[in-house]
Amino acid sequence: MAGAESRRPAAPGEGVKPFTPEKTKEIVMSLQQPAVFCNMVGDWPALRWNVKYLSAVLDGKTIQFRLGLKTADLVPQFETRCSYVEATLEEFFAWSSGQPSLSGPLSCYEYSKYWAYADYKYIARIFEDKPEIFQDVRWSDFGFPGRGGKESTLWIGSEGANTPCHLDSYGCNLVLQVQGRKRWHLFPPGDTSFLYPTRIPYEESSVFSKVNVANPDLKRFPEFRNTTAHVVTLSPGQVLLVPRHWWHYVESIDPITVSINSWIELDADHEARVEEAITRILVCAIKSAENPSDGDLWLNPTEVEATSHEINLQYLNQAVFAYLKCQKANVAEPACSSSTGAEQRTSASCKRKRREVNCEPEGGRLLTHEFDFSTLKAEKLQKIPFGPHLIQVLPQSRETSSTSAVAVESDSTDLLYENEGGHFGKLHCIRKELVTSNDCETPAHQRDSDGSPNASQAALSTNDLLDCLVNPHVISLVAQLLLERRV
Repeated sequence: MAGAESRRPAAPGEGVKPFTPEKTKEIVMSLQQPAVFCNMVGDWPALRWNVKYLSAVLDGKTIQFRLGLKTADLVPQFETRCSYVEATLEEFFAWSSGQPSLSGPLSCYEYSKYWAYADYKYIARIFEDKPEIFQDVRWSDFGFPGRGGKESTLWIGSEGANTPCHLDSYGCNLVLQVQGRKRWHLFPPGDTSFLYPTRIPYEESSVFSKVNVANPDLKRFPEFRNTTAHVVTLSPGQVLLVPRHWWHYVESIDPITVSINSWIELDADHEARVEEAITRILVCAIKSAENPSDGDLWLNPTEVEATSHEINLQYLNQAVFAYLKCQKANVAEPACSSSTGAEQRTSASCKRKRREVNCEPEGGRLLTHEFDFSTLKAEKLQKIPFGPHLIQVLPQSRETSSTSAVAVESDSTDLLYENEGGHFGKLHCIRKELVTSNDCETPAHQRDSDGSPNASQAALSTNDLLDCLVNPHVISLVAQLLLERRV
């Protein structure tokens, strides 16, 4: 493979991991606050994936970069407000190094004024002709056998490149830093109301914040003062765990950064997909009815198109079917449920590629909304082996976060001292796979004795959805929220 000569020799003790795969997975499944794993990936070939190496592997292949302004603004630079160009990594490297360029797709953007970001790049796609590279990423060390580069996403950015503050509806997130450093600003799920969530721009599985957390407009968003920011600078060789529904704003702070991440599917994703299906129906129906000349770029570039109502309704039905099937399997196999303290996490057999046997915690509704990690019992936290190999991402002091939201910490790579003071991917392929699948059958409990679908349990219709949406309790809540916006 190109660049193989850059493989670095193993360092002494490099093959010794501080945690076994089983222990690492237990930590990932039980920890409800962000933490950084150290000394876990020293023998991963992916650590050589700097821009020069990747440029040689891609050998002139172009990828899409998102470009935004470095100037501070009071509103987030959503992807709908950015420019996009196709460029090679060689061209990106020259541009980010400040080398003068008289031609090329990036020459129109002055490096001192713009940042560039190749984000959400599915490794399985950009390296589809080099599948051997998938083995360079070894999430099996974290207790997920069979998960590698094919199930991961690549992020390449210049200094200032950032992802707007958002939370992911599905999964938890493991992020490996390969080159350069990134600063993560994380907020617990309990801060959701203080972050002014919005679904515009719309992207399945992403709930954005209206606040530019790096430069908040506190007159417009006064409740942001009540957030509790957890800030950490991730350095090469470290892996960050972003638990489910933790908000995050991510920025590159070095001239070039390279990261690899993988979203880990969770039990609660089944119900979350039902909620996302309902959201898609409403957003597409309402926004598609607007006059296109209004110029409202409501659809995020990661969404190919505004899908039709029929397709969206089909997705809703199949999401409901998957949820009910999982619940049924859960009753039949209670042992498949996650253990105490990990009720939102997936078990070893609950893999995306085997969705038909996925399972969820026994006994009712999953926690798909706000979860305050402070409610985690102290004795459970004490069982987590925090130390030099697993470092908590601690909250900032109230004085710091209330005055400047998420003030920049020291650039020191010593996380212990720093902590004292952003779609496979997002599982978009799950939606597409569900929509296009033709092998979905009616659940057994929805069939009559002759095996035909029960009329009373037929597929959900628009009226069924509306019956739920216009339920008096729902209307009362919506009215309250609308009125609060007018106060």
